[in-house]
Order: sequence, then C-alpha cells, then structure tokens
Amino acid sequence: MSVGRLSPLQARVLHVLASLRPRWTLTGGGALAGMYTKHRETRDLDLFWHAAKELGSLPREVASLLRSDGFVVESVQSAPAFHRFRVLKGDESVLVDLVADPVPALEEPQEFLIEGAAILVDTQREILVNKLCTLLERSELRDLQDVRTLLETGGDLEHSLAQAPQKDAGFSPLTLAWVLRELPITSLGLGSGWPREEVSSLEMFRDDLVQQITRLAKPPDS
Repeated sequence: MSVGRLSPLQARVLHVLASLRPRWTLTGGGALAGMYTKHRETRDLDLFWHAAKELGSLPREVASLLRSDGFVVESVQSAPAFHRFRVLKGDESVLVDLVADPVPALEEPQEFLIEGAAILVDTQREILVNKLCTLLERSELRDLQDVRTLLETGGDLEHSLAQAPQKDAGFSPLTLAWVLRELPITSLGLGSGWPREEVSSLEMFRDDLVQQITRLAKPPDS
C-alpha cells in the first residue's frame, strides 16, 4: 500500500521500523512526499533522532527489524551519528538514512499512521528551516524545489530565516543568498534530464528568492 507518493516498499519500511525505541522522526523529502505537499517522489528516507549525539546500537536494531520482515539490508556508510542502508525487496530498493541530530527540534513533530502503525513526522515549518540550512551545504535542485513548494503552501520565509541559526550556528541569510545566486541551475537541471520549462521556472524562483532574502536580511534603516 502506497502512502502519498511513497512507494509501497517505502511505506512498508516505515511501518516495520515504527516499533523502534527510542522513536525516530521522518523528515525531508520522505515527509513531504508521503504526508504533506506530495509534489515529488523521493529516493531515500531520512529518519532523525532529535537531540541525540550518537546512534549507538540503533543501526543494528534497524537492520534486524528489516531483515525479519524479509528485506535485504546492505550497509552503505557508517559513522557514530550517521548510518546509511540500502534496503531491497525484489527489484525495488530505497536508501534509509539514520541520523543522530544533537539539535532539538524547533517544534513537536506530528503523528501519522502508516499501515496502522504510528510514526512521528517533522512539521512543514521544521522541514522548511532544515531545507534552507541544507541549501548552504549541497547543490541539490530537489532542495530548492522543496523550498519553493513549502513557500507556495504557506511557509513563512522571514520566520524560517530567523529560526535557521538555531539549527545551524553558521547560518547567514546573506551567505545563503550568495550560494543560491551561484547555483548552476541550468547545467544541473539539463544535465539530469529535467525539462527546460522546469529549469527555467526554478531559475525564476531562485532569482526571486535571492531578492526576498536580501531584502529581509537588510537592517530596517538601511
């Protein structure tokens, strides 16, 4: 059974892992695709343990639960606070990222049911702040797409920019504006096979976003 734009395999992974304790929170593209905006599909699932410094035994427990449900589980990357699995069943696969995030959530996550099992999901406000921080770290057009959709569906840019330093102490709105201005949307988008119309639309949004951020970052008397 699919959930939003999550595949049946992705939904099953979330269902199987719902019993894990301490509880994790689904965030990022998986949360948007499954529960909120549903504007795109996702290739991975991001499971966060907020206010945690290390994963400890959680990767081992995750692998055990998934294997007990018939999944093939391959470890791709491992660190004390991060672990990536490739989870397979038949011809389908999904990347599952486990993240120990020492920064507490800005607001309480919401609870959703997946095949009758309750999971926690970051709010859209939380995800927007995280996405703005992420845009400083990597050149992924899907993050810019997500910001566009979150703002179009009621996200508050000014409030999110003000909250971002609580998630990333090095965050600066003007630095974000500069990074976005330098983002090679045309080459990245066309190189990935995106339609030219979507590339042009995303460029227009980027230009407008840079102007908004720059204006909001200026002191009132400037």
